[in-house]
Amino acid sequence: MVGTNNKPYYIFCELCGQEYNIIADEQDIIDWLSGDKYIQDALGYLSAGERELLISRTCDTCWKKLYP
Repeated sequence: MVGTNNKPYYIFCELCGQEYNIIADEQDIIDWLSGDKYIQDALGYLSAGERELLISRTCDTCWKKLYP
């Protein structure tokens, strides 16, 4: 990861209830949430599944079940 201010973000999938821990730079999260950057630009080092979990609170496994 590029950032130096990494923090854990604990997120529950709203469909299955599984808890996930995503490690990301705090400033990158702020940049995305404020609308200064698109998620893929701010958090490009996360997988697409991790970014989707942040956006929709849907884990990759549940996402693939919903949209095979």
